[in-house]
Amino acid sequence: MARFVTGKTFGTTETVTAALLNQAVNDAKISTDSVDGSTIEVNSDALRLKDVGVTTAKIANNAVTLAKMATQADQTVLGNVSGGTAVPTAVPIVGGTGILINDDALGTSDTKGATQGNIKAYVDGGGGFTPTTVSSGQKSVTLPNGLIMKFGTASSTSDTAQTFDFTDLGHTDFPNECLNLSLGGMMCIASNVNTSGFTINRLDSLNGSFTFFWQAIGR
Repeated sequence: MARFVTGKTFGTTETVTAALLNQAVNDAKISTDSVDGSTIEVNSDALRLKDVGVTTAKIANNAVTLAKMATQADQTVLGNVSGGTAVPTAVPIVGGTGILINDDALGTSDTKGATQGNIKAYVDGGGGFTPTTVSSGQKSVTLPNGLIMKFGTASSTSDTAQTFDFTDLGHTDFPNECLNLSLGGMMCIASNVNTSGFTINRLDSLNGSFTFFWQAIGR
């Protein structure tokens, strides 16, 4: 298979001169038989690598270094956050469309990483707790898992069983159930603990009005 096509073909009786030899050499062209036409082609009398000529198999391992890669904007990385298969792009590290979201407000994203601003806002906001002041001396705290703690003070005025409703104590009822009730500051027995309140019966030896502490945990 010829690799070049001569610029001059001599006849059997033709005289070879310097000019004809120069013509044969200077006007020679690359033969299309020397290329496969799929990865390499002849274009304007020159060999040219076709666009599909470079495959991953042709690139040596570790041949492409960071220095050979195109520059990109500061605080960006190459990645894909489109939600599907896509060509990698320069993705901001921090920002509304970035991998990390820097926001002083809580609840920025459930799928992206947090920054110092997110963490600080979370801590400053109570770390997931939602404390609520109900009334003077009465408090209620709802934990992130839905557990609710109610606590405060109440006044026992009867030597017999006395019922206390959470609403009368400045609270709301538990949505589902009351799991535990703790009392302090007065000897008594608690009963009928439910979502709306509780009943206590203090010792018969106690007379008059007594202030006691209570804490209820529920959900």
